[in-house]
Amino acid sequence: MENISDENTLVPKYLQQHDIGEECKELLATLPVEKGWISSHLHQYQGFWFSPKRLQGVLSCQKHFQAFDTDILLITCPKSGTTWLKALTFALINRNKYPNTHSNHPLLTTNPHDLIPYCDKDLILDLQTISPPRLFSTHLSYESLPNSAKDSTCKIIYLSRDPKDNFVSFWHFSNKIRAISSGTLPLEDAFESFCRGVSPMGPFWEHVIGYWKKSLESSEKVMFLTYEEMKMKPDFYLKEIAKFLECPFSKEEEAKGVVEDILYLCSFEKLSNLEVNKIGKTTSNEIETKAFFRLGQVGDWENILTTEMIEQINTITEKKFAKHGLNF
Repeated sequence: MENISDENTLVPKYLQQHDIGEECKELLATLPVEKGWISSHLHQYQGFWFSPKRLQGVLSCQKHFQAFDTDILLITCPKSGTTWLKALTFALINRNKYPNTHSNHPLLTTNPHDLIPYCDKDLILDLQTISPPRLFSTHLSYESLPNSAKDSTCKIIYLSRDPKDNFVSFWHFSNKIRAISSGTLPLEDAFESFCRGVSPMGPFWEHVIGYWKKSLESSEKVMFLTYEEMKMKPDFYLKEIAKFLECPFSKEEEAKGVVEDILYLCSFEKLSNLEVNKIGKTTSNEIETKAFFRLGQVGDWENILTTEMIEQINTITEKKFAKHGLNF
């Protein structure tokens, strides 16, 4: 009991491992292992890398999560615009319930990650009490989704990002939430492992390809977006998301400026300056909300990566993506 108490006191909730079940522990002992970015170790399961605590959630999700045909899954590699996508989709789906984006809107007082639960982390919730359409988020690869999500007609929105910006953002984020005792994760070490495909929920490229291929096979089920395109034409893509989710904006709504109101409410400038996103913590895993907001820009990799790093990651991306007709 003393060990658990000490762990609860000294280790952030998202890194604690005392609640991992025997089935997961037995599986962990059989899996390839590498040094972690945030947790001490990553384990490879179904081709992708998970912290022990996250793997526990994955196994629970695969065994127990039952997708409804009306469900909406928001899926990303970590640090590909997850917070923005959650905010946009929540505001979009609930625009009739919360028409006033300037006051009394949940996004003004609650972090987006607390409004849309992770289906592979937050199964302690009573999911049956959530009114449809139920919104969920996950970083799972397509291969690791529960069968019910694959077999149902639930909608999947996948947001990807230039791997150079994804890496830089993930590296910064990892250093914000690592245990103090772990020290800083060196850029060079993180880059080397990222390029080998060893990053939380990675490999990045295979993660993206899985959803890209499914979007080509089943465009009515999987919508594939890129962060760069959304930043360039946010109004166009918000309308496209609304069409995909079968709740398009009416001409009256567009004339009233509903699209612009949602985009402003969910903008980096607005969300990052809200009190809840400057001093609060997420309720599900107690990560400081400010950790989810850094720059929200395209091309910050130019300020961080060396010429050699840029060439290396571009070469990998071309090799992995070109044969699938995908490019950034």
